[in-house]
Amino acid sequence: MQLLSLSLSPQSPSINFINPTKGFIKPKSSNFKSFSPRNHIIMANSLSFLLALSLLAFSPLCFCDKTPGGYLYPQFYDRSCPRAKEIVKSVVAKAVAREARMAASLLRLHFHDCFVKGCDASLLLDSSQNIITEKRSVPNQNSARGFEVIDEIKSALEKECPSTVSCADILALAARDSTVLTGGPNWEVPLGRRDSRGASLSGSNNNIPAPNNTFQTILTKFKLKKLDIVDLVALSGSHTIGNARCTSFRQRLYNQSGNGLADFTLDQSYAAQLRTRCPRSGGDQNLFVMDFVSPTKFDNNYFKNLLASKGLLNSDEVLVTKSQVSKQLVQQYAENNELFFKQFAKSMVKMGNISPITGSRGEIRKSCRKVNS
Repeated sequence: MQLLSLSLSPQSPSINFINPTKGFIKPKSSNFKSFSPRNHIIMANSLSFLLALSLLAFSPLCFCDKTPGGYLYPQFYDRSCPRAKEIVKSVVAKAVAREARMAASLLRLHFHDCFVKGCDASLLLDSSQNIITEKRSVPNQNSARGFEVIDEIKSALEKECPSTVSCADILALAARDSTVLTGGPNWEVPLGRRDSRGASLSGSNNNIPAPNNTFQTILTKFKLKKLDIVDLVALSGSHTIGNARCTSFRQRLYNQSGNGLADFTLDQSYAAQLRTRCPRSGGDQNLFVMDFVSPTKFDNNYFKNLLASKGLLNSDEVLVTKSQVSKQLVQQYAENNELFFKQFAKSMVKMGNISPITGSRGEIRKSCRKVNS
């Protein structure tokens, strides 16, 4: 292989070729006859074009996402904390090995964080004199979990490279690693987020899609975050792992439309099975797997369940009953696991780019539970 070496001196523009084994190779003089002024200009322009092409050819690919304050890119910590990704993955792997359910919990934390004030780790803050924690919101109370795992990751990273890796980036990496560990797709996580100095309880209550929301309400909440219907269906596929509480779907079993009747779109044998552990009253915290076929494996069985009218949450079932577009996507992902994986990874990167704090704004928390003093 020969590489171009360009000399753009106005007096004597020339082209040399570099052979990796032989060094510089001077072109034969017969190929370069005397230049007229016009040829001189043409040659200079050609050389400039070739130089631009050569720079493009040898520049590294950048999986970057432009944000108002700067760029997110996977190599952000390569110099400042080279082992950051390795440390996150190691702690997550141990946590998931201890409890398979933790993978879904960590994935959900990233989702619930990004939908409130952007992907800024506001969800992780405990209440303090000036902060009301988002952990007390309806979507998170007695539901969001995995905070101790995030603490463990942060502690390990602070020992390795103090005040360097943000809690927001920890959430993004932990979500990816949890997906991979359960058999799901892998993707490069753009990094460089910084942590917020505040939280929003009202944002958490209002912005996070709820299990009982209508299809249009859910889609509107996604669109407000610059996510579309494709992202909605693909990201809903994360319900292939994890659990839901009885209180999240009870109305489907007993009083879906306020008329004392069960949801007719729910398979009746499946509904009868659910009623045995989710009574009309009591048992609010009883847990049910969201994908009864392969509850701890990240795959496309979730979509197959939807087509069989066996989606657990109302927010799942509406994907096939309230929109022809979303139903077609469900069908495509049910038929093609690879297609689902590809889109899920793409949508996760897109969600991870919701209003991140970058540049000199925000901070790198020393503890994910409180702002720096």
